[in-house]
Amino acid sequence: MGFRELHRNIKIRIITSFLTRIVGTMIFPFMAIYFSMKVGQVLAGILLIVNVLVSLFVSFYGGYIADRVGRKKVMVTAQGIQVAAFAVMALANSPFLDSVWLTFTMMLVSSVSSGLMNPAAEAMLIDVSTPENRKFMYSLNYWSINLSIALGAIVGGLLFKSHRFELFLVLTFVSVFTWILVTYWMTESFETKRAAVSSEKRNVLREVIENYRSVMHDKTFMLYVAGSICIMSLEFQMHNYIGVRLDQEFAVRTLTFWNGFSFEMTGIRMLSWLSTENTVLVVLLTIWLTKQMKRFNDMKVFFIGLSLYSVGYAIVGASNSMGILMSAVLLYTIGELLYVPIRQAFLADLADETKRSSYMAMNGLVFQAAKIAGSLGLTIGAFLPSWTMGSLYLLSGIMGMFLFQMAFTRFYATKTAVKATA
Repeated sequence: MGFRELHRNIKIRIITSFLTRIVGTMIFPFMAIYFSMKVGQVLAGILLIVNVLVSLFVSFYGGYIADRVGRKKVMVTAQGIQVAAFAVMALANSPFLDSVWLTFTMMLVSSVSSGLMNPAAEAMLIDVSTPENRKFMYSLNYWSINLSIALGAIVGGLLFKSHRFELFLVLTFVSVFTWILVTYWMTESFETKRAAVSSEKRNVLREVIENYRSVMHDKTFMLYVAGSICIMSLEFQMHNYIGVRLDQEFAVRTLTFWNGFSFEMTGIRMLSWLSTENTVLVVLLTIWLTKQMKRFNDMKVFFIGLSLYSVGYAIVGASNSMGILMSAVLLYTIGELLYVPIRQAFLADLADETKRSSYMAMNGLVFQAAKIAGSLGLTIGAFLPSWTMGSLYLLSGIMGMFLFQMAFTRFYATKTAVKATA
């Protein structure tokens, strides 16, 4: 299995996502700094929270509508909205105009387009993939995301303050390129059931609520969601509690290299090193490790990966030794690479094919809930010693594995029962 053998829609999505994410990472991670400079830190925080909430709520409608009118129509419309939003954002940061409020308004519009786009795009990837190539597809997509974030963060750190207008222009051009590919090269992957749609006046809000109520009644899927929150919440500890802990507890030491160059390793620099190590390892190991794991049982690989991931984060949450910290990052990165493709492939199997976009939208809650758990970790960590926090991370990982095991058991039991009655 290689990139060339993948469905054309998958190849287009991976390429366009890679390009958009590279340029987007040059801009959006630094928007907190931009808004803080323009309107103050408190208001900037409120604006960013509003932005996240808008994208979250719109994604529920995006998932609902993509299961009714098709993936491509929603993606083309959303991408068109994004082109317009980025173009106006470029104007709002140009030599001719400097408007923070126009920038924020267009950022909201961009969030609306992302909320519409993401559930449809994720469902489309499942539509056109097969159980045999999904792990490879998700591994390749995961690799491209990490590489684009690494490249974008480096360039953005150098250019955001001095060349913001030019970055927005590049983002606009990339967005236009994406719109062209989605419009003229992608194919529709979902056959809408128009005959089932009543001609009577519809209450869309009630239909959306009923739609997601049925998704939430899928107990296997909700176990999967709960397990994902337990596991993903560990990732968001890195730049919350762990970052603050390293800043306060990590003993500053001087590193001297062979050419006489030396510098002080502070807690903040240690955090940066750990994040860089994780990104580099993901970029270097993803494809190779995925190929090596093909000959092993998926469930064994999955739970070994989760175990390594949980233990690695537990160590990072408690240790102040530079060598142990870097070894723990190696540990949880390998665990991450083992479990992530299988978790995503399992999600594809779980999702009802008539409501895939809705399932993807609900799955988006995992990310937001994990972010909240990361923030709570910072608050709890103010009252507990680091070894206790590390123990809580391990407990969270064990709870996640338990919930995933329950989800797998229910899923395969149902699958076996269906085969037996067929």
